[in-house]
Amino acid sequence: MLRIAVPNKGSLAETAAQMLWEAGYTGRRDQRDLHTADPRNGVEFFYLRPRDIATYVGSGALDVGITGRDLLLDSGSDASEIAPLGFGDSTFRFAGPAGRFAELGDLEGVRVATSYPGLVGAFLTGRGVTPSKLVKLDGAVESAVRLGVADAVADVVSTGATLRQAGLEIFGPVILESEAVLIGSGVDKPGAATLLRRLQGVLVARQYVLLDYDVPVEHLEQATAAAPGFESPTVSPLHDPEWVAVRVMIPRVDMNHVMDELYALGARAILVSAIHAARL
Repeated sequence: MLRIAVPNKGSLAETAAQMLWEAGYTGRRDQRDLHTADPRNGVEFFYLRPRDIATYVGSGALDVGITGRDLLLDSGSDASEIAPLGFGDSTFRFAGPAGRFAELGDLEGVRVATSYPGLVGAFLTGRGVTPSKLVKLDGAVESAVRLGVADAVADVVSTGATLRQAGLEIFGPVILESEAVLIGSGVDKPGAATLLRRLQGVLVARQYVLLDYDVPVEHLEQATAAAPGFESPTVSPLHDPEWVAVRVMIPRVDMNHVMDELYALGARAILVSAIHAARL
C-alpha cells in the first residue's frame, strides 16, 4: 500500500482531507485516529503534525505526504516537492522596528527571531548575510523585538497588520512564497502517480467549469475566439442549420465575463456546469 502522510491539525489539515476525499480516497472518520487504511484505493493514511511530515517522508518511513513548502524547506529533510496543491498560500518576509532596517544586509550581526530557523538561515547564508543569532520561537514572533529577544523577525505576512501593531515594518526581499505541496522521497512508489493525477484532477475541477451555449453559425468563429477552451471547443449541429451547440471548458474566474461576451455576440441558452473530477 502507498503510505501517505496527512496533516492532523492546523490550517492545512481540513483542506488536505477535503481534497483527498474529492480525489476519491476514504480518510479517517474520527479526528482522533492517527492511522487509517483505504484498501479499495491501495493506500494508508498517517495523520501527523505538519512540521514532522517532511521528516517522515524524507527518511523513507512514509512514501508521500502533504505539507507546506515552508515546512519542507525548514526541515532540511531529503524529501522533495512533487507538485503544488493550490491552497495554504503564505508569504515570508523580514520585519523590524520602523526606520531601523532598509535592506537585507542590515541583518548582519543582529538577532533574528523566527519559527523557521532552517528556512531563514539557508536564505540568509545564500545571500552572504550572517546574523549573530537565529532565535527559534513557536509563535507570536512579532513580539520578540518588543520583549528584547531579537532585533528583527522573519515571519508569515498576509496584510502586515499584525506586524504594524507590534511597531514593525517589512523590509528586504520576499523570503518564500509558500503553499501546500505534495512531497515524496524520490523513490517511485506504486500508486504515487495515480495519487498525483487524482489531485491534479481535483485542481482542474476547482479551477474550471463547463460552458454550454447555442450560437448562430455566422458568429461561431468570434464565439470560439472569446472562449477557446482548454484544448478546443466541441461544436455540434442543431436542428436549425443556422445554429450550432458549443461546449467548452473555461477558467472559473473568467466565467461571467465570457458569458457576457458570448451573449453580446448573439449566443443564447448559455449554461455553466461544475466539474467534479477530471483527467487531462
